[in-house]
Formats: sequence, structure tokens, C-alpha cells
Amino acid sequence: GNMQQQGQKLMQMIDAAVGQLNNLDRLVPILQQLGQRHAAYGVMPAHYETVGAALLDTLARGLGDAFTEPVRTAWASVYGTMAQVMTEAAHRQAEHAVPAEAHTRRDGQRADVAVVMASSSAT
Repeated sequence: GNMQQQGQKLMQMIDAAVGQLNNLDRLVPILQQLGQRHAAYGVMPAHYETVGAALLDTLARGLGDAFTEPVRTAWASVYGTMAQVMTEAAHRQAEHAVPAEAHTRRDGQRADVAVVMASSSAT
């Protein structure tokens, strides 16, 4: 999507995460899945740093004088923790990834695709 849509998605994710800060058992798996999806889209760890800096800059502009050092520190901590959980999950997924050729059957069809096709035709 375009940058405006991505910005809206980021703010929705952060809003949801902040709402779940007291429920980490629920929040962490969501962030882990999100990190794995982002890795599949090609998001690199350095991208999280760029987004974090943009988030803090946006908050500083939007909040003005209310964006005090303690507020900045709190937001940086929340975002940093979210980014860490996401990047660690992406890294673990990459470590355990099996090359695509390992999923290919003798007939050349990918095994995971064959399973999906077989299960959908069985219904």
C-alpha cells in the first residue's frame, strides 16, 4: 500500500499494542506473527529503526510541548520493545526456514501447496 495507508496501519498497530501493554501474554504472540509477516515482505531490522525515528518525530510535532523527555523515553521504550519482539521472531523464523526445494515433491509440485489443494478438494 501507499505510505499514508502504511502510516495508518502503523498507528493502529501501536494503538492496539499500547492497549495491550498490561496483557503481554496476548500482545507478544501478535507482535511475533507481525514480525514474521513483515520479514516475508522483506522488512529488515534497520527499517524498524527508521520507523521508530519517524514515529518519535511525528509524536514530537503532534504533541509539541507535551512531548517531554519522559514521554519520549516511554514511547521509545514501547516501540523499541515491540520492534525487538518482532525482529527476534523474524530471525527465529529465518533460522528455521527450510529451503523451497525441500518442499518440492517428485512431481515438481510444492508439498505445502499440494496439502492445501488436497484439503480443499476433500471438503
